[in-house]
Amino acid sequence: MKKEMLLVIVSFFLISITAITGVYAFEDNTKVITISEEEVDITGDGQNESIFLKGVPYQDEDPFLKKIYIEVAASNGKTYTFPLESGSKASLQLTDLNNDGIKDLFASVLTGGSGGIVVNFLYSLKDFVHTELTIPEPLEIDAKFLNGYKAEMKLKQTGESYLFNLKDRKKYYKKLGFYYKGKLNEPTELSVNPFNSLSPIQFENEKMGLKGYQRVTGVANADTIALVKSVWRYEKGHWKLLSADVKQERTH
Repeated sequence: MKKEMLLVIVSFFLISITAITGVYAFEDNTKVITISEEEVDITGDGQNESIFLKGVPYQDEDPFLKKIYIEVAASNGKTYTFPLESGSKASLQLTDLNNDGIKDLFASVLTGGSGGIVVNFLYSLKDFVHTELTIPEPLEIDAKFLNGYKAEMKLKQTGESYLFNLKDRKKYYKKLGFYYKGKLNEPTELSVNPFNSLSPIQFENEKMGLKGYQRVTGVANADTIALVKSVWRYEKGHWKLLSADVKQERTH
């Protein structure tokens, strides 16, 4: 009996060791891809850092990355990691967005949804201090359909209002039963996307800022009614809105 119990214990021990070894083997075999690599001074000490944008795909052939991060091998011999979000694509730009004389890490991650939404990140490693900087918030927009195949939109930050004639979509909206004899079947708001793109822009004084675009859509994500452009500059630790422009999108 004792011999049988001993065999059971030994077998259980061996199975446990195998399971643990398998876990570690899985972790060691995790595939990490390098999306981009650059050599730039981002600390201000006059020496370049090795900066990598890396990702971990769900599967070998899967374009969606379950983990995305920035890895910096700094000139002081230390490695710094900056976490991003998962997504289908990612990009990294090194530019001085807070205008302190040292380049920052500006990353954009495409979430992979049908809306083409981009999530942005801004980090600084000035003086080897790992700092997360703010990103402009998307513009707050009140938008709704009106009777007579029209839509109205108001930007909260500027107070400006815009009226859109949507008669070029009349046949489409009638087919969907959205309008009846030019009147809405029920009150309906437009959909306002977060940033679909946010990218660095250089001003005439050579200072840097950001330019963003947001889509305003109607009955479907493909039903783009307007494109809203906003320009921002970093001042005293905050993003200041410099301008906002609205352009109506016509159907083809």
